[in-house]
Order: sequence, then C-alpha cells, then structure tokens
Amino acid sequence: MKDAVEIIQRRFQQREENFLCLVEKAIFRNPRSPYLPLLKMAGCEFGDLRQMVQTRGLEKTLDELRKNDVYFTFEEFKGRKKIHRGGKTFGFQPQDFDNPHLSRFYMAATGGSTGVGKRVPMDLDHLAAQTPNIMVAYHTYGILEIPTALWMGILPAPAGVNHILRHAHFGHSPERWFTPVSTGDMRFSPKNWLATKGIVGLGRLYGKAIPYPEKLPLDRSSTLVRWAAEKLRSNGRCQIRAGVSMSLRISVAARRMGVDLTGVTFITGGEPLTRAKIQGIRESGASVFPSYFFTETGVAGMGCAEPADENDIHFFDDLNAVIQFPRQVHGADVVIYPFYFTSLLPTAPKILLNVEIDDYGVIDRRSCGCGLEKYGYKTHLCGIRSFGKLTSEGVTLVGSEMLKILEEVLPARFGGSPLDFQLREVEDQSGFTRLHLIIDPEVCIRDEDAVVQTLLGALQRSSVSADYSKAIWEQAKTVQVIREKPAWTERGKMPSLLSRRRNSSR
Repeated sequence: MKDAVEIIQRRFQQREENFLCLVEKAIFRNPRSPYLPLLKMAGCEFGDLRQMVQTRGLEKTLDELRKNDVYFTFEEFKGRKKIHRGGKTFGFQPQDFDNPHLSRFYMAATGGSTGVGKRVPMDLDHLAAQTPNIMVAYHTYGILEIPTALWMGILPAPAGVNHILRHAHFGHSPERWFTPVSTGDMRFSPKNWLATKGIVGLGRLYGKAIPYPEKLPLDRSSTLVRWAAEKLRSNGRCQIRAGVSMSLRISVAARRMGVDLTGVTFITGGEPLTRAKIQGIRESGASVFPSYFFTETGVAGMGCAEPADENDIHFFDDLNAVIQFPRQVHGADVVIYPFYFTSLLPTAPKILLNVEIDDYGVIDRRSCGCGLEKYGYKTHLCGIRSFGKLTSEGVTLVGSEMLKILEEVLPARFGGSPLDFQLREVEDQSGFTRLHLIIDPEVCIRDEDAVVQTLLGALQRSSVSADYSKAIWEQAKTVQVIREKPAWTERGKMPSLLSRRRNSSR
C-alpha cells in the first residue's frame, strides 16, 4: 500500500508535466496524429500549449482548446464520421489514435461498432499503472486482501483478462474466474481462445495463481452464491466482481436460497447502478460499489464510500483529465453536457485529447470525507449515463450499430418503415435492464420471437463485440417485443435509442 500511495502522490505532483510530455511525444512529434490539423487550425503550437497550462492550469487549457474546436466526438473517434472543422474535412481511422510508443501489449475489442469490431492495444505497463488506484479503492472499502471471484467474459471482451492481470500485479489473484459465455456461444475464434488460455498459462508459469475461466451461464448464479457462502464461513468476507445486472442475479438467487450475503462486497460496472439495482443487491445483505472503466483508458474511477447518489464515482484525475461542453443530441430535443477525456500517462493505449466517450453526467468537485478523498481524489462523476449506447447485463453496444438493424434489417424482413421500430432501455420491477423492441401495431408481425431472433442474428453477424452482446442478451432474454407507437420528438424525429424508462411495470 505504501508504494501505491507514493505513486499516486507523485503523479498528482507531476500531473501537468505528464500531460505536456505525452502531448509533445505522441502528438507534436507524431506526424500522423489526428490532433495536429485541429491544433494547427486553432493556432496552437507546443510552446503555446505549455504556456497555457503553466498560466491557466490543465482543465482551463482543455476548456479553451474545446472552444477552439480541438476535440473529437465519439463517432469521429471511432472512425464512423468525417471530421468537419472550419470549412475543412478530415478522415481518420481508430488506429490513428493508438499510442505510438507502446511496447508490451495485447489486442482487445471495444464495445459495439459498425461493421468490423474495433481493436485496442492493451498495454501491460498501463494495466500495472492502474493497480495503485484500484488498491487504494479496495483499501477504502476494506476488501484489499479478501477472497475474490470474477464473473466476466473471455476475449474478445477485455474486462475479464484485464482484471485478472491487474489483480495478479498486486499479488491478489481471484480464486475463481467464471465466464457467462464460452467459445460455443459465439462464432468460434481460435485466436481469442488461444490468447485467453495463453495469458493464464503464462501467468501461472511466472508463479501467479491465475484461475482458468469456467463456464457459468446466467441462469446458474446459484454457483456463486454457494462459493460466497463457503468463503463467508471460512473468512467472514469475500468480494465478487461482476456486471451490475449479474451482481443483482446473484443477490436474487441468494434470497431465493435463503443465504445471507452479509460480508460480501460486489464491485460492479458495465451499466448504471440504479436505485432499484442497489436495493435488490442490498436486500441480500451484501454491499456494492460501482466502478467506471472504458477500454480506451482502463479504470477511470471507483465508487465513493460516502456517495451523494447511487452512481457517485471518484474520478482518478492522476490518470486522466475530464471537462464538459454542451451539445445537442442528434435526433432529439435534448442538450447534454458530455464528458471529454484526456490521457495523462505515457502508457495509455489510446491518446485522448478532449475525446467524447459517449457518456454524460455531472462533474462535482466536493469534500465527501471518504477514504478516497484522503488520497487526493476530490473530483466526483455523478449520474453517469450514455446518450448513444445500450447497456444491459454488463455489456455495451454502440447505438449506431443497432440503428442499422432497426432501420434496415427489420423493415426489410418484416415490412414497415424505419419509423416503425424503436429500441428503449427499461428497468423492470426487479431492477434488471431490459431492451424493449417497440414495433408499431400497424406492422403485421405473426411471430414476435422471429423478430427478436432476427435482431440477435444481425448482431451476431455485424462484429465480434456485438456477437458477444448477442450471446449474453440471448441468455438473459433481454430483448422483449412491445407493440405500441414509437415515440416522436417535437421536431418530428424519433430518438430510437435515447428513450429510456425506469421501473417499468411491464
């Protein structure tokens, strides 16, 4: 712990210099950097940037750059849209944002994408760089050295492997690694299967007690209940890392089995931790903390121990910087303040400089009194939501991928027009996130199951990461058909993916 705290303190002391060093090497000395033309249009050379940071501070400098159009939207960053700035048009590919100085990495797939799944180099040094942050969070929660189990997927989904490697780095590997999907649930990829096995095998060769993944479908959450009960008897405490809905499934199973989970701590992620989900988990006796990860930068924050709301995250601003800037959501009469992230460490797999990750919420710099504040983390991200992604059962799918299915695949197969189909996130009475496939009643549908299977089949074919989403959602019966008129905005546009309801009675 002492080394972890010293590393964090040093990074805070060198925060602005770390940013300038990274920008100088990865942007201004990289002729292929996508940021160079935007900085040139803004009249900003490296000397100007250094002076701005030294006189105004990092966040105010990033604000000024954003006002001068130095930023990338999520769709631009993913290579799905051309960049239009100052009357000029630019085009970049996702790999153009890769850190050119990585040395030891493996490739992982991001969430959903249009067409071909996007790959991100996962730097092993960057995974190691994040372990001090996770250690101080675990120390705050009192779970640093207790038995741990994971319920996370295998590659191409990177979360499971990343957590295994981070835990191994600080000497506390999980005892069990359960995966809700296996190669039999997806289009078989020998490369991903061999990579997962190889990473575990190499870890064991170097003396790390890394577990091999064990298949555990969503309907067998009772297995984790029994594992937790055994650890509570022998140790008094244990930790389970799983997606929000998967954590809820374990808690529901425990109540059904009459098992008290007092002493179990869930560390969750992958979807918002809502009030209903928290209540459902705590009714089993367990405690729960959210975490905020995304593939492009790794861990961005961990839950506050004295939260202001159910999704209160301490932002790790020694790893990244964050600002906000208003924008209108395409196709909806809504103005939001999305997060714009900037990388600070030289090990970051992607170079981010005011890049949207499709999330928005509230940035709150306040004193909370919890242990993470004592380590220097005073920036909170609250009410985090996505404005263009779908999240359920711990997996995320980019909205543009689903839009193609709603607007092209389903009308071609079942009739109607793109205006007759809509997808809406709904939290049911038990707290599980469902995706309601809204279909206009005037469209003649003889077999609703066929519509769901067509949607899932189209997901499976569209990309590797969407194939993973399909495998999970099929088990959870996430997609449900609802016959009603799709919603319209005052401008006459249909917000196909932004219509969300909570605690639905359906």
